[in-house]
Amino acid sequence: MTNHAFTVEAPLTLLTLLSEEFDERQLAKVLGTEHRVPSHLWQPALVGPLMDFLGRPGKEFRARLVRLGYQLSGRTHAPPAELPLIMEALHSGSLIVDDIEDESSERRGAPALHCRYGLPRALNAGNFLYFWALELLARLGLPPITELALHRAFSRTLLACHQGQALDLSVDVSALEQSEVLPTVTAVTRLKTGKLCELAAYLGASAAGASQSKAQAIAHFGRELGVGLQMLDDLGGIVSERRAHKGHEDLRHRRPTWPWAWAAQTLDARAYAKIQKLGRSVSRDGERAEQVASQLRSAVANHGRAEAHAGLARALARLAEVVPEPRAILELEHELTRLKESYD
Repeated sequence: MTNHAFTVEAPLTLLTLLSEEFDERQLAKVLGTEHRVPSHLWQPALVGPLMDFLGRPGKEFRARLVRLGYQLSGRTHAPPAELPLIMEALHSGSLIVDDIEDESSERRGAPALHCRYGLPRALNAGNFLYFWALELLARLGLPPITELALHRAFSRTLLACHQGQALDLSVDVSALEQSEVLPTVTAVTRLKTGKLCELAAYLGASAAGASQSKAQAIAHFGRELGVGLQMLDDLGGIVSERRAHKGHEDLRHRRPTWPWAWAAQTLDARAYAKIQKLGRSVSRDGERAEQVASQLRSAVANHGRAEAHAGLARALARLAEVVPEPRAILELEHELTRLKESYD
């Protein structure tokens, strides 16, 4: 009897691509063979911090959204392995930079990158990922017109994300007029999470060769999906014990989040003013954060969950009307169910 050995190819990951990016052949293309930098210098400068961050377990939701966008376009086979990783690289860069700007101390179960390696190296690593994502896109060999459209979509998305982050960093939700809260929170969400999810869906659809109208419909769904998931994420910060640290952080920094938007939308002026005053009393060390979270939880938890679920259902229904791909829609329904449960 003959034994046959089968080689199982390991799945492609960002860690694999990063190792290839800094091997001698790739570096020679950038520096030339006469300007070799010893490999041990790259490790502390960039490779080590990135390997640390990219090796941490994440939800990889945006990568799955790229694949779903590809399938919704009518493709029956999987997208190129690098395609969803492009979105993960971009998102990882945004997380590193967000943690610096938000003064967050932890990410994905470990110290935030700037806490472990210092702000300069962390900031450089985050920015590297933005541009690396674009370079990985250029290496896919897509039709030039598709690549150009995606480059423009990347630029629009990064511009919007920085606009949203500017509001998120500077707005004190406890100082807003009640009528200003909902539009401000909506704008921040659409410019940040909404636009990133829109890009992920559009990336998959465009790479699959979808028509412009179909790609735009899939991208629109991605944006509405991002908004709904941000609602659930913000809500989880005040209702989930395991996510209370994030909710308390938002309350300490008085960030414009969906619990505040729902409170402003549903409470009368007197009741809202009372909870807003309590919000202003939360100290930088988190004192009274749980007291405010409890008040918001009582006031808006049920309403907020219903709003998020209804928005996601509407987005899926509209998508199904425009993109009749039953198998992909069914898979998307399962994914939405899983995601909603993960935020509870």
